[in-house]
Amino acid sequence: MSDMLVKLYNLPEVESLIKKLNGQKIKIRAAMAYEKFDVVEWVRNSFGRKWASECDVSFSNNPISCLIATEGGTIIGFACYDSTCKNFFGPMGVSKVNRGIGIGKALLLSCLHTMASNGYAYAIIGATGSSGFYTEAVDAVIIEGSSPGIYRDPLKKN
Repeated sequence: MSDMLVKLYNLPEVESLIKKLNGQKIKIRAAMAYEKFDVVEWVRNSFGRKWASECDVSFSNNPISCLIATEGGTIIGFACYDSTCKNFFGPMGVSKVNRGIGIGKALLLSCLHTMASNGYAYAIIGATGSSGFYTEAVDAVIIEGSSPGIYRDPLKKN
């Protein structure tokens, strides 16, 4: 899986998507420190140990670099940035039953707008298996020769 590059100075707006989700009682917001264990556990149960490890790191950043989607106080999605490497977006995931209504795009755009306001001009989307989604959402492009990238030589679970 290759990395992708996205221009942060040419992002689509996110406010109308956030407003639409709010009308469906879905909120996109920054995770809070007191929610760390709940968020990381949800990510682990929903997407596995590796993404949970990356999510855990995002809680060490100041400010916390993890956003969550909630519905009625329940986590239904998450997205991180600056967790595996500086200037990297990801991981991101939405619960299967909540996919297809714009939550992933809202999380993506919210993170990328935050990265832009933090001074980044570009962001790297690490080892994506969903290049079509990112190309359509933010005009991201494949970085040639980036596979396996930083995810080379992973530890094996015994």
